[in-house]
Amino acid sequence: MVSYSKLNKAARGWLDTHMGDHIRWNEPMARHTSFRVGGPAEAFFTPPSAAHLADFVQWAGKAGIPYRIIGDGTNLLAPDRGIAGVVINLRHFRKIEYAAEDAASATVTLRALAGVRLKVFCQFAARNGLEGMAFALGIPGTVGGGMMMNAGTQDGSMADVLVSATVMDAAGAVREIAREDFRFGYRSFSWESSAAGEKAILLAGAFQLQKGGRDARMLRKEARDRLCDRRRKQPIGLPSGGCFFRNPPEGPGAGALIDRAGLKGMRIGGAEVSAKHANFIVNRESATSSDILALAAAVRDTVRRKFGVDLKPEICII
Repeated sequence: MVSYSKLNKAARGWLDTHMGDHIRWNEPMARHTSFRVGGPAEAFFTPPSAAHLADFVQWAGKAGIPYRIIGDGTNLLAPDRGIAGVVINLRHFRKIEYAAEDAASATVTLRALAGVRLKVFCQFAARNGLEGMAFALGIPGTVGGGMMMNAGTQDGSMADVLVSATVMDAAGAVREIAREDFRFGYRSFSWESSAAGEKAILLAGAFQLQKGGRDARMLRKEARDRLCDRRRKQPIGLPSGGCFFRNPPEGPGAGALIDRAGLKGMRIGGAEVSAKHANFIVNRESATSSDILALAAAVRDTVRRKFGVDLKPEICII
């Protein structure tokens, strides 16, 4: 059981009555995070449609029920004590479709729902001879999570290809946000109205990609090569949340600093700084969220003391 509750008897009754087939009670978050840690979500909701989601957010707003959206949980650290309220997963939102094509500029716009895995979206683009998503090959998670994090690598980011977003506001209304209203930052994304505190849910994104540059076979080969390269450099076989810290704006990257500090292989409980890539904290042996946080704090303290650099987490810590 979650150690504290945000759902009273009336709230549980409403959820059972209206969303019963799509609600799990006291669902372990360890099942839904790539770290494989985290206590239970008080309620875990997987809406089958935008209509169900709209009904929920309208009710939750009136009832004062807290909720949060997660994607595949690939950059999420959930607390050992669990999460009160409702955790929403958009795993049923997984459609990709052609939205527009411009022959003059040789561009195609694809629309992907938020629950589509980034890997699947990249493969779809490559299979259809569309360029622009290669930077995301090997980045785990979903399109929605990738948008919110402005996911990227040194080769590019979501900011380079995202042209519009579909969002559901706190009243359950769906609307389109144009690119001119976007605000991109390093691993961050918002839009003009969200800066005012609007609690909105990303439902989909539209991405403008290039066609005609290289054929699908070449793009598929590039995809395989990039994935193989990432597997060589990263500890793919152990649970982790990807790169734990953001790279500082100047100087060596976070991984290089942690490596130079001699911290590869450092362990607290079941958590370990990867010997393969120093910016990965891995769940080596039945780690808890507390183990991971304690190890991250020790890494930050050591890097600050040795190099005067304050590392900031890249993953989302609840």
